[in-house]
Amino acid sequence: MTLPPPPPTTATLPGARHGRDPDRAIKRGPRRVPAEEVAATQRDRLFDGLVREVASRGYDSARVTDICHAAGVTRPAFYALFSGKQDAFLAAYRHGVAVVSQLMEDAYRQAGPTWPDAARAALRMLLDVLASVPAFARMALVEVDAAGPDAWRERDALLHSFRRFFADAGPAPTGVDRAALVSTVVGGIHATVRERVAQGRAEELPLLLPALTYAATAPFLGRDQARRAARAQGPEDGPAATAPCAPGGQP
Repeated sequence: MTLPPPPPTTATLPGARHGRDPDRAIKRGPRRVPAEEVAATQRDRLFDGLVREVASRGYDSARVTDICHAAGVTRPAFYALFSGKQDAFLAAYRHGVAVVSQLMEDAYRQAGPTWPDAARAALRMLLDVLASVPAFARMALVEVDAAGPDAWRERDALLHSFRRFFADAGPAPTGVDRAALVSTVVGGIHATVRERVAQGRAEELPLLLPALTYAATAPFLGRDQARRAARAQGPEDGPAATAPCAPGGQP
């Protein structure tokens, strides 16, 4: 595969935990917790609180007060980390999509031996992870539309970055602009996944794997090979993958 190995990370997906998770409470006592550790814990709790509040109330209706309450963090602590709701939203969005992108890259590299296997593995990881944290799926795919031009640019950059998963796909059909074809495929997959999440059916996303695999591979492989890729059972077809710290995922 052409993708370079990403750096190791223990990052978790925003929204996978409750912001008031007692395991992340700042312990009081004679031993002073370093300020950097306190800030990092508060930031992660605010990410979780923001994702869950935005997913349940909508971006426009979620207030900083609501986010702070969901996270168990004071407003002064919030404003020490972020300039406002949009700043916090963008930070949580960037953090979350970086986690999802790395999980997809890991799946892409570890699958094989062919590009259809790798593409299917990356798609399966995307669908499984979003299904495991529906709040993040809604925040990142639906509510991002309400978060303003800066958020739209982040979303567009993310979609553009997904073109890298087609680097090994081979040439486009004769007379077809390959870059435009890849953009069309990526945009179509995004629209299909977004529609299911907007309908409140994020848990059904893994059921889209055969259709999305076919849509991703048919323009480059033809119908017969794309059908085989869509029906293929690979090593990744075990238990559903979950986002870090999602229910049933990593502790």
